[in-house]
Amino acid sequence: MKNETLKKYLIIVANVLLAGFILATLAAAGLVAYYISSAPALTEEALTATTSSKIYDKDGGLIADLGAEKRSNAKTQEIPTDLVNAIVAIEDQRFFNHRGVDVIRIAGAFLNNLTSGRLQGGSTLDQQFIKLTYFSTSTEDQTLKRKIQEAWLAMQLERRSTKQEILTYYVNKVYMSNGNYGMKTAASAYYGKELKDLSIAQAALLAGMPQAPNQYDPYTQPEAAQRRRDIVLGEMLDEKYITKEQYETAIATPVTDGLQPLKNTAAYPLYMDNYLKEVIEEVEEKTGYNLLTTGMSVYTNVDSAAQQQLWNIYNTDEFVYYPDNIFQVASTIVDVSNGKVIAQLGARNQATNVSFGVNQAVETNRDFGSTMKPITDYAPALKNGVYTSTADTIVDGPYNYPGTNTPVYNYERGYFGSMTVKSAIQYSRNIPAIKALEATGLDKALEYLNSIGIDYPELLYSNAISSNTTVSDQKYGASSEKMAAAYAVFANGGTYYKPQYVNKVVFTDNTTKEFAPEGKQVLSPEIAYMMTDMMKSVLTYGVGANAAVSGVPIAGKTGTSNYADNELAAVLASNPAASSSSMAAPDHNFVGYSTKYAMAVWTGYSNRNTPTLDNGNLVATDVFRSMMTYLNPVETALDWEMPSGLYRYGSYLYLNGAQRRNTYANTTTSQTPTPTVPESTEGDEGVTEEETTEEVEEPTTAENSPASPSND
Repeated sequence: MKNETLKKYLIIVANVLLAGFILATLAAAGLVAYYISSAPALTEEALTATTSSKIYDKDGGLIADLGAEKRSNAKTQEIPTDLVNAIVAIEDQRFFNHRGVDVIRIAGAFLNNLTSGRLQGGSTLDQQFIKLTYFSTSTEDQTLKRKIQEAWLAMQLERRSTKQEILTYYVNKVYMSNGNYGMKTAASAYYGKELKDLSIAQAALLAGMPQAPNQYDPYTQPEAAQRRRDIVLGEMLDEKYITKEQYETAIATPVTDGLQPLKNTAAYPLYMDNYLKEVIEEVEEKTGYNLLTTGMSVYTNVDSAAQQQLWNIYNTDEFVYYPDNIFQVASTIVDVSNGKVIAQLGARNQATNVSFGVNQAVETNRDFGSTMKPITDYAPALKNGVYTSTADTIVDGPYNYPGTNTPVYNYERGYFGSMTVKSAIQYSRNIPAIKALEATGLDKALEYLNSIGIDYPELLYSNAISSNTTVSDQKYGASSEKMAAAYAVFANGGTYYKPQYVNKVVFTDNTTKEFAPEGKQVLSPEIAYMMTDMMKSVLTYGVGANAAVSGVPIAGKTGTSNYADNELAAVLASNPAASSSSMAAPDHNFVGYSTKYAMAVWTGYSNRNTPTLDNGNLVATDVFRSMMTYLNPVETALDWEMPSGLYRYGSYLYLNGAQRRNTYANTTTSQTPTPTVPESTEGDEGVTEEETTEEVEEPTTAENSPASPSND
């Protein structure tokens, strides 16, 4: 009896499980069918369409039509075997053996991802083309629905088109950098050739570019382009598309072989190139779509008039004196109230034949020097209660990097003795800055830096006066973009906004994505105002007076980097003029702000080993002053209002409840003479210490005498 009962129970369980499986299968099938039914239509128009993206400025004015570039579509019979083989070798080696979806490739990618820890895609060339034509690459859009639709359309593409036709669609659709769409267009622009006349090396380069066309641009990124080309050649050899002899000949060919000078085909003003590059990257980051390959309307935050004015300041002699034509400038300007980037330019005298090349304004490979002091040292110190007033004192005297026997030096290798926090910023003293960082703690300082968009692989004490990093990666360190946004926090009362280039995207189906600025409070209004008050003194009595704009309240900070001792010897040997200059520095910077705009300026030479000498040390402040004069008419200029949580006593600000004191600034300095060319000192753990090269003036009467009450 028990056995019969158990048997019946097992039969019931089995039936339930079977029914559940059938229902689940039917549900899954129904879901797949639903997703397929809502997939886009596979039309010849969509498959062959050339993209056209229009970009607008903050006022809705058209600034670029990226569909206006010259395009030459190749016919199937024009595509040579070498190019076909190169594309298949690098993108989809089983292309001729599957019908749109490759189960073997998917399984192989899955196993590779499990065993190697490196991500490998399982998409076929068909799926890549479908994604390029219809879908986003955004992680948010990598849904089951999109994957099913992508696979379905890939299989339908195989049913309606031959392999040769599919390859032709792909060859004509891909973006190839520098305003070139399609490989036929690129072959003509780069080599002055038809596709059939390309060498194996040239065909391999073109085949390898579509995955990251700007990154593999042979004009601006020749090393990366050659590495990518060589990978393609290696795959062609492995697949036996070329012989060993052909491989060796091709791989020994310079990637620049046969390249002809590019012609300017850009359908937008030259002064917009750097800004548009960032727009392209932000659109892809936020939507998953590449506007160079997907038609859309993009509404940006650029102020066209301001952008052109910045270009004029860079490229004419009407505003700033430049040492020579190769001296470089990079800068970013943000609206402090929302983080919108209104203007940005990464270089002077830019090449007219390269689109979306390197934009130094967002690069972190140069040192911002003492402009790091307010955000790395003093703001975190105030935030964490190390100081409660701008009158708190620090001793500027002999001092070693914490935990080391390595001395810290000020520029002139002298000392001012006991001085206020305000004076330490005003005169850009190195020793007080590092002491402030030590008192705050590296972890707390890094926490604040992270909150304003700046990161380091490891924060070192030398970063109190330098943005140099131990790891060469763009996500670490400082750029003009990052610095403008960081200083905007002081200008707007303590809120950080991530720099924003795009505010709205409208797709061809009239769907819209809008992007509102998102701010987060990282400082109290009181601390932000204290920082502003101290940095206003930099422009009134301190080392940044050249940046002052008459009639406009401005705050900011200068910054200068230096060469390590071994670097300096080589620089002096190769640049005789440096020996007679009072300074030889690789980088000069200024970061400052009004109540409306924050601007960060880097200056120097593209080749870091070419030093900026005396005739170039004021360019950063000259550029800042010229641009901020344009942006801030005197008649509309406003000053900051002191928050209720502060009170002023004499020249100093105190948090409510902080002890008031009579402050004297000790101006005693050592008698060590200032060398003609600043000596350099190796910083902590291999990071070069920055020694400020600003000329120091004696503190003013207000800093030398007992403070008196103020009506402010």
